[in-house]
This record gives sequence, C-alpha cells and structure tokens, in this order.
Amino acid sequence: MSRTLYGIKACDTMKKARTWLDQHAVSYVFHDYKAAGIDRGNLQKWCNEHGWETILNRAGTTFRKLDDAQKADLDQNKAIELMLAQPSMIKRPVLDLGDKTLIGFKAERYATDVV
Repeated sequence: MSRTLYGIKACDTMKKARTWLDQHAVSYVFHDYKAAGIDRGNLQKWCNEHGWETILNRAGTTFRKLDDAQKADLDQNKAIELMLAQPSMIKRPVLDLGDKTLIGFKAERYATDVV
C-alpha cells in the first residue's frame, strides 16, 4: 500500500509521526511541502474530506502574522489560496493512506487506521 506523509521536516509533530511510522515498520514517502510545495488538487481533496477549517492551521505563526484583511471572510477557496502561497499554514502531518487521509498525529489513531 502506498502511503505519503505530507508536512515540514523540522516540525515536532512531524517528527513524532515519522518516529511512530518507523517504529511500526510502516513504509511511506515523505513529501516536504515547504521545500517541494503542494498542489491545489491535494488541498482540495483534503478540504473536501475534512473541511478547510481542519486543514488550515490558524494556530501557527504564519497565519497569525497575516494582516486582518487576509484573515477576513475566509472560505474554502480563500483558505486554499493562502495555503498554496504559504504551505506552512497547512496543518500537519497529513498522512495519505490512499482511500482516506489522517490530519494531525495521534498515536492511537495511527494504531487503528494505519497498521
């Protein structure tokens, strides 16, 4: 089964997810969307599956540094544009299992849905 882990290399939550996957011998490909970017198709898919409110990381410094006009009147299209311009605003990790994706890292959820 092909799995792709999307995120940013230096993120602490990403490190926890990668460690968990490695310790459980789960094969995956890592896609660093800060270095390699992210495409609209994946963002659209994730937003449709989970809702843009889940995918957009409003707690991060990148989002908080935006001016009020950029934060105003958010909807899915505007959120996707923000995340395309600044991939750091995407919640992480995103683990694509093929038939579904997992957003964020919780060991219990990975144990249930990944292995």
